Formats: sequence, C-alpha cells, structure tokens
Amino acid sequence: MNSLIRLELARALRNRKFLFFSVIYPSVLFLIIAGNADGTTKVPGSDLTLPTYMMVSMASFGALTAVLMGNSERIAKEREGGWMRQLRLTTLPGRGYVLAKTASAAVVSLPSIVIVFAVAAAVKDVRLDAWQWLALTGAIWAGSLVFAALGVALGYLASGDAVRPITMITYFGLSMLGGLWMPTTTFPDWLQDIAQWLPTHAYAALGQAIEQSRAPHPKDLAVLVVSFVLFAGGAAWLYRKDTLKA
Repeated sequence: MNSLIRLELARALRNRKFLFFSVIYPSVLFLIIAGNADGTTKVPGSDLTLPTYMMVSMASFGALTAVLMGNSERIAKEREGGWMRQLRLTTLPGRGYVLAKTASAAVVSLPSIVIVFAVAAAVKDVRLDAWQWLALTGAIWAGSLVFAALGVALGYLASGDAVRPITMITYFGLSMLGGLWMPTTTFPDWLQDIAQWLPTHAYAALGQAIEQSRAPHPKDLAVLVVSFVLFAGGAAWLYRKDTLKA
C-alpha cells in the first residue's frame, strides 16, 4: 500500500494543472477578493476583518479543491480504464486503494493551506497567535477528509465522462452556497438558512472560530460528522457495488 501511496503522490505532483488549481488558485482568489479591503472593517455578523475571514475561506477552498477534484475524476477514469481490475488481482485490499487516494490528496492539500496563510500574512498583514496558526492548519487539513470521502463516492458514482460535470456542479455549489467565496451574511435570509446546513459552511466556521479564540459551534461539528459518515458510507457502498459488477 505504501508503494501505491507514493505512486499516487508522484502522479499528483506531476499534474501541473491540478497543482495550479489546488495550490495557487486559492491564493490568487484571496488577493482578488480581499486585495482592496482594509484591515479594520469587520464582516457583517462577525468580529473578523474581510482579509482574516477570507483567509480561512480560501484555505478551505484550496483543500476542498485538492481532495474533491483530485479524487473523483481520477477514480472514475481508472475504473473505466481497467486499473481497478488490475489492482483487484493484487493483494491490495479495497480500503488500501481508497486510503492511498485520500492520503495523496491530503498531502497536496497542505501546501494550498499554508500558501494562503503566507500570502494573507505577507500581503494583508493578518496576524494571529502561534497556536491559532497551528490549530487552523490542523483543523482545515483534518476537515478536508469529509470532502475526500465525497470525492471517492463521486468517483464510483459516475463514469469518466459523466463524473466531471457532476463534480463541478457539486464543487461550485458547495463553495458558493457554503460561503467560501463570500460571507453568507451577504445572502438573503432564506439562502442563509440553507447555507448553515452545508458542510462547507461548517468547515469554514471551524477556522473562523479558532481565529476568534472560541470553541467551534456544536452544530457545525455535527454537520461535519454527519456529512463524513454519509459520504464515507456512500463511498463504501458504491465501492462494494462496483466490485460485484466487476
């Protein structure tokens, strides 16, 4: 299994397009959104300035890109190309394949988080305590496992041609409605009610709680836990179904 993890990691690092959208693109978006914002005006409904608020949102967005976009399309194409059938002839257990995919995506997601933080600190003068930087990195990195499970499920849900539009709709829908591109407090009331139940909203809320030196809201933790159980359970069921078909 370690060999497969190294192979998956090498493939991910050689994919320049994937690296741009998962590592560089979130930092570029951060500068576009928060570039002209001052360091004193607070986001409505929050004690955070726009640069501080969007730093967590874009770091979360970068991790989401790495684990969701990276997993779903590759799994669907490998199923279609017969790579999965080849792996089933080896001693590698099914969970080993899923773990290798998740581990390689998680490794790539870490630089996207760190680069957004570095840009925010250097360009927009975002300042936090050392424990907050460490806690933010750990929370966003660990929280990305929720969406890694979703990526695996989508990869087994659709074929190589169909998985891209499904993934893109899911990806942009969760990003926009979850408040990763703009604060949900700017949404209409009815849309805010929907957003607070989305895992992306809860995901970013974890980091924003750390920035404000307070405990995460139990509702946000519950949304993430339930989402992970549903996504991981769906991925496991779809994997078994795909194995039986083969």
